[in-house]
Amino acid sequence: MRIVFMGTPEFAVPVLEGLISNYEVVGVVSQPDKVVGRHQVLTQTPIKKVALQHHIPVFQPIKIREDYEEILALKPDMIVTCAYGQIIPKVILDCPKLGCINVHASLLPKLRGGAPIHKALIDGYDKTGITIMYMDVKMDNGDIISQKELEILDSDNLESLHDKLSVMGRDLLLETLPSIIDGTNQRIPQNEDEVTFAYNIKREEEKIDFSKTSREVFNLIRGLSPVPSAFTSLFDLEMKIYESFIYDRKYEQAVCGEIVDVIKEGIVVKTQDGSVVLTKIKPFGKKMMDVSSYVNGVGKNKLIGQVLR
Repeated sequence: MRIVFMGTPEFAVPVLEGLISNYEVVGVVSQPDKVVGRHQVLTQTPIKKVALQHHIPVFQPIKIREDYEEILALKPDMIVTCAYGQIIPKVILDCPKLGCINVHASLLPKLRGGAPIHKALIDGYDKTGITIMYMDVKMDNGDIISQKELEILDSDNLESLHDKLSVMGRDLLLETLPSIIDGTNQRIPQNEDEVTFAYNIKREEEKIDFSKTSREVFNLIRGLSPVPSAFTSLFDLEMKIYESFIYDRKYEQAVCGEIVDVIKEGIVVKTQDGSVVLTKIKPFGKKMMDVSSYVNGVGKNKLIGQVLR
């Protein structure tokens, strides 16, 4: 079994490590290295780092639809992908005799696309999971081989759900591969009537709209925490919001986005149907902090009546 693995971010690392421990991974394909941070340091992708640690050759095409000969030359029996980040051309999909297998972080056909974990939280799903599927030329459209569900808790945010699903993806793939290899696996076409999409999050979608319900505001904040993080504006300066909870009090006379109270747990902000309490923030030019530290510095009286925009 000669396997080529294609992936890029931290999410895919347990999947690759699981394959390396159990099969022969003859090559790894990842996105090109990028410059990161204030000092613009050229940084290897998480998947590339793992591959090099195990002395596995790494291929990083800028455009895989134009530059794929090195992959074909490896003559893989199977290609496994997980959060690779480019559309894979048909010439690669047709190459391995056992097919191209994808590990996707949703219960397909729900949440096709590049941000299924974000959107599961933002859109208020009560469950998500992992799908092992055959790839085809359309995005996340191939036949389902296996799935496993995961309950989404109110205590989950993007980071915690990401970590749970990353490990679940590894485990379900390793459970499923033997049936693919011996040809006894399922092959279930997706129901097109149940399709939803999870496109990559745009900058404007990260801005909090306090005219929405408390649950919608709460879900947006946890669905983007800690990175890229939801944001608002206070005193005409951007402020990132990392944690909140839904409050049981309504403030009928206030406008949406107004800071109506400061309590021990945080800043209370009016929403469409009630209020939320912001508990962890990053004011402009400062580090992430508990709201209590921020209030101590700014003062409760200066905050009450301000409107977050």
